[in-house]
Amino acid sequence: MTSTVTMLVRAGAALLLGAGLGLAGASSSQAGGKPTITKEPFGSVGGKAVDRYTITNGNFRVRVLTYGGILQTVETPDRHGRLTNVTLGFKTLNEYVTSGNPAYFGALIGRYGNRIANGRFTLDGRTYQLAINNDPNSLHGGDVGFDKRVWSATPVTNGGDPALRLTYVSPDGEENYPGTLRTTVTYTITRDKGIRIDYQATTDKATVVNLTNHAYWNLGGEGTGTIDDHKLQLNASRYTPVDATLIPNGRLDPVAGTPMDFREPTAIGARNRSNFQQIVYGRGYDHNWVLDRRDTSYRKLERAAKVTDSASGRTLTISTTEPGIQFYGGNFLDGTLYGTSGRAYRQGDGLALETQHFPDSPNHPNFPSTVLRPGQTLKSTTIYQFGASR
Repeated sequence: MTSTVTMLVRAGAALLLGAGLGLAGASSSQAGGKPTITKEPFGSVGGKAVDRYTITNGNFRVRVLTYGGILQTVETPDRHGRLTNVTLGFKTLNEYVTSGNPAYFGALIGRYGNRIANGRFTLDGRTYQLAINNDPNSLHGGDVGFDKRVWSATPVTNGGDPALRLTYVSPDGEENYPGTLRTTVTYTITRDKGIRIDYQATTDKATVVNLTNHAYWNLGGEGTGTIDDHKLQLNASRYTPVDATLIPNGRLDPVAGTPMDFREPTAIGARNRSNFQQIVYGRGYDHNWVLDRRDTSYRKLERAAKVTDSASGRTLTISTTEPGIQFYGGNFLDGTLYGTSGRAYRQGDGLALETQHFPDSPNHPNFPSTVLRPGQTLKSTTIYQFGASR
């Protein structure tokens, strides 16, 4: 039976009540009422209970799992006000667990998002060997990263909007990373159809950290087919080119005159099959772009990307404090995974835009540092802002 916490926001204050309306199958008009958070059991992993939280604020609804901090569904209206889920994922916990969620649908990624060359880095004179789970490299935190952990969850409010605070303590040596890392991620669902993600982490020993979320987006609707017609704009005049194993070579190359140039809105499918060497390496787009930031202290939110689907009218604008963004075009989806709609996910059926520090940063002193030391607090924010054009 669903247990429920209902949040009423009045003049910036929140009143928590012990009963409310479950949101499963709620209509668009129901979702447009008062902000709510509902909690329901969603199974268990390794003897640990997993919950699903449904958060609604205005005509916008998001479901979050405590397993992996996964954004399972994100329902936002099209130009006609019709709610549709626009993120890829599975219907049941069993599907996430038994498949291993190889595409990392909707998951929180840590300790280190993206790749580390040969799974090896040196910090303060000591070399650490990580799991090789993306041969020959380490990817997204190793064999059992943050995406496969059960997080603790607490409903809160943030500026009067409903929010879910997730916490996870990663012990010293987990996946061979040094230091006990205490991580808090807060999802805030805003009335103007935004998902604000605030990351925070501390450590008791020097370590490397790169936190992100791996949601995939299809603004036409999950399971509706390719995103080739979506137009993408990236606020980036440079990117980090990679070798054949998708590890950066250390350069920051200009995008001008290449298929990597998304400074103007460009259809994703226009150039993703070109013979440009970087496209060949990634079987499409799977690269980090260097954001054109005014604030190089990485404290202020700045616009990074915008995605537009002309058919539905939906838009997604991403702002972040991070220096980079990984655009992955779903190149390795092969039809073997079936989503919440029951439809197969094939190549190009969704795109991920992961705000981040650069891949393999611990091995490139010229990249922004991902080192976190005792006494320091990592803070990072990304906002996914949805809209619909007429």
